[in-house]
Amino acid sequence: MASNMKKKTEKIAASADKRPYATAKYVRISPYKVRTVLALIRGKSVTEASAILAYCNKGGSEEVRKVLLSAAANAEHNNGMDREDLVVAEAFANGGPHLKRMQPVSKGRGHAILKRTSHITVILDAKKI
Repeated sequence: MASNMKKKTEKIAASADKRPYATAKYVRISPYKVRTVLALIRGKSVTEASAILAYCNKGGSEEVRKVLLSAAANAEHNNGMDREDLVVAEAFANGGPHLKRMQPVSKGRGHAILKRTSHITVILDAKKI
């Protein structure tokens, strides 16, 4: 039984994705708004994507820029990669938990307000020559 578990964990470790990444969880912005910002940087180099996000006036651009720079720092520190050779391979925002609030309306009723959160992930890769 234990040998099968060891084989299974070795197989999972061998097939794991080795690309550097960073994730920001429970960011208090809707994933719909973040996805428009992520579409701007997908496929770009890290320096170009950082410059785009620095001058973008969308709501989630600052949070996405922090995640991008964190992923670049992870690539340099953990994998010894050069920042100039990195491109944004994948960037996505998944929905997190909702903060549920109520808006009082007439006749003692209440309408639900969902304050959405996001989990932002940026995966980098080396440039293909």
